[in-house]
This record gives sequence, C-alpha cells and structure tokens, in this order.
Amino acid sequence: MGTQAPSPPEGYLASNKSEKEASLDAWLPITSSRNAKWWYSAFHNVTAMVGAGVLSLPYAMSELGWGPGIAVLILSWIITLYTLWQMVEMHEMVPGKRFDRYHELGQHAFGEKLGLWIVVPQQLIVEVGVNIVYMVTGGKSLRKFHDAVCPDCKPIKQTYFIMIFGSVHFVLSQLPNFNSISGVSLAAAVMSLSYSTIAWGASVDKGRKPDVSYDFRAHSTAGKVFDFFSALGDVAFAYAGHNVVLEIQATIPSTPEKPSKKPMWRGVIVAYIVVALCYFPVALVGYWVFGNSVQDNILITLEKPRWLIAMANMFVVIHVIGSYQIYAMPVFDMIETVLVKKLHFPPSFGLRLISRSVYVAFTMFIGMTFPFFGGLLGFFGGFAFAPTTYFLPCIMWLAIYKPRRFSLSWFTNWICIVLGVILMVLSPIGGLRQIILQAKTYKFYS
Repeated sequence: MGTQAPSPPEGYLASNKSEKEASLDAWLPITSSRNAKWWYSAFHNVTAMVGAGVLSLPYAMSELGWGPGIAVLILSWIITLYTLWQMVEMHEMVPGKRFDRYHELGQHAFGEKLGLWIVVPQQLIVEVGVNIVYMVTGGKSLRKFHDAVCPDCKPIKQTYFIMIFGSVHFVLSQLPNFNSISGVSLAAAVMSLSYSTIAWGASVDKGRKPDVSYDFRAHSTAGKVFDFFSALGDVAFAYAGHNVVLEIQATIPSTPEKPSKKPMWRGVIVAYIVVALCYFPVALVGYWVFGNSVQDNILITLEKPRWLIAMANMFVVIHVIGSYQIYAMPVFDMIETVLVKKLHFPPSFGLRLISRSVYVAFTMFIGMTFPFFGGLLGFFGGFAFAPTTYFLPCIMWLAIYKPRRFSLSWFTNWICIVLGVILMVLSPIGGLRQIILQAKTYKFYS
C-alpha cells in the first residue's frame, strides 16, 4: 500500500538515553511497560474505536439519507484503516528509535516546535473531548438503566448519574499504564460488541415501524444542510482510535527480527473487523426500523423489552469506563511529563494521585455543565477528529517518505487529505448549530 517503511538495521534498539531519562521513561505511563501481546492491540483498539459514536450512527443516517449515509460509512472505514496502517508503519521508521507518542511523530515530520504545535492541541482536544462526551454518555446510560429497572422510582437528576459514573474514574485513573488497564479494556471491548448486537438485534425484533419515514429530519433547506454537516461529524467521531494508536503500539516489545508493527497490525485488522460488525448493522438496521424518528442514542429510542435495554445500557456504562481510561492515559502521560520534566516535580504516587484526580474532576464538571450529547459528537467529530484521523497521517507520510509525484501513494494520500479537510470544515458548523438549538431549552444541572 504505497511506499514501504525502511527496514531497521542491527542495533535497532540501542539507546543513548541517560540513566535518569531511562528511569523517567520507566515511570511515565506510555513507556513504562513493553510486554503487550498482539491481542492487547486488538481489544485496546476496539475499546478506543467502538464507543459512544456507534449509538449515534442511525441518527447520522437519518440526517444523511440512505445513499450518502452508506457511502460515508464505507469511505470512512476504508480511509481510516489506511491512515491507521500508515501510523503503525511510521512508529519505527527511524532505525534505533520508536515514536511512542503522536506528537513525537509530528515533531519528526514537521520539526521540534512546529510538530508540537500542530499535533498536541488537536490530540488534546480529541482526548479531552472524548472523555467529556463519555462522562455524559456514562451518566445518560446509568440513568436509562435506573429508569428501566425501576420505572416507578422517584426521578433522579442526570447530573447525579454523571457524578456516580465519574467517581469510578477517581479510582481507575490511578492504574499506572496501558498494560495495567488491559483487563478493563478487554471487558470494555466485549461490552461494545454486546451492546451493539443488542441495539440492532432488538431493532430487528421490534420490526419496521408501519409509519416509518425516511425523509430528512429537517424541513427547511438550511436545516437539511446543517444536519448533513453535523452527521459527517458524528461519523468522524466514530473513528477516533488514531489518537491513541502509537501509544498502544509503544506497549508492544520490538526487535530487529520481530518489529512491533507486525503484531500491532494483526491486532488492528481484528479490531477493524469488529468495528465493521458493530457499525454497519447498528447504522443500517437502526435507520431501517425507525427512520427519521430515531434519537441520537438508539438505546434511548428502544423501550422494550425493558430487561434487555437495561442490560444494554449497563454494557454501555462498562464499555465507556474502559474507553475513558484508554483516552485518558495519553493525557496523563502529557500532564506527568510536563510536571516532572518541565516543572521538576519528583515522580511520586502523590503527584499522580493529585494530577489525575484533578483531570477526572475537570471532565466530570464540564460533562455535567454541557451534556449536549448529539451536538458534542458532531462538533468534536469534525473539529478535531477529522485532522488526526483522516488526513494528518497522510500529510506526515508525504513529508517523511516523499512518494513520487502522481504515484498511487501520492494520489491516495492527497484524496484522503482533500476529503478530510472538507470534513473538518463542514461538520463543526452542523454540530455547533445543534448545540445552540439544544441550549435554548436547557436548564443547567437539571
């Protein structure tokens, strides 16, 4: 697929780091453990990819329509698999060095300072944005579980459910690195396949509604256009795993004979098969059954059988717990790197406890204050996910490998870049409009 990465020579892992730098790497969450197997890559990638976004895909289909909706889903799956392959290849492209973090690859491609300014803001927006959206998703799903199990109970504010969900992360966020959350991630990956199957299976069982309509949700031309833009963002949000892929690959051991890209790519292929098994049935069956009456979370649209919907929502909660940790780990790594390397705090449990707890509290507070689930997906999906997922890997590939002009690799990358830029420009417009419309009737901390 295009230009091949250079093969590493002997002495590939020879390190010129000082003892102090090596001990710091052994403490930081991304580089502290390198004994992961290929299946760790599979379920970490499933947990990172299949998240809240899958539940909004039928809603996105209702805004796109059958033809454009199917085309956007398939194109996104192909493009993001290609750009993910590029990132796996670029992880060890320089002999003797591994790009363990997205921004390190950016610095190699664009220069020390410019690389940081290009990659870090976008990556932070994605990871912090996902964590905020997952706070909202976890709280909403907990509330739905409570209402399904106890329909006659006194209603409880959604704010409290978000707080209950957030409280779990004050404990889990103290797990030191990616390998230590592998059990949580595995459970989350199993849950994602389970609730996706329940979502489309229960829809099939319910059957196509007799009065189902496949007309666009909006009636005005402007409304249809803005909804179309927002739906593009929803789809982009569903493919967000690139922001943690280098960090996941950093946990896999590597030698000149057995570079990490081989087991990593095997895990990615398995993950993308699972992604297809989750995304396409949920999107197509959900839209076929409910048409334009589907809500922005299909599990909320499904009311019966009550026990099954309660179970599916609890699966969502468990999955989102794992997903939150996957996206939070690179943020923890950035925070701790700055605290230790720039501000010269000594690495300690106390430092980790305070810094990570503050971050969890921050995402919980923002999630409680602005729980606009559908609009948040559209806005963050286009604004930040499109660059890091759809075209930034292609730009780095062109900058580093410099494929021959008008070659297959050159054309493929430029097509991805053009489509990604269109997505980045259009989808936040629709997402922001949805947030504004929802904000008109919203009461804080209701």
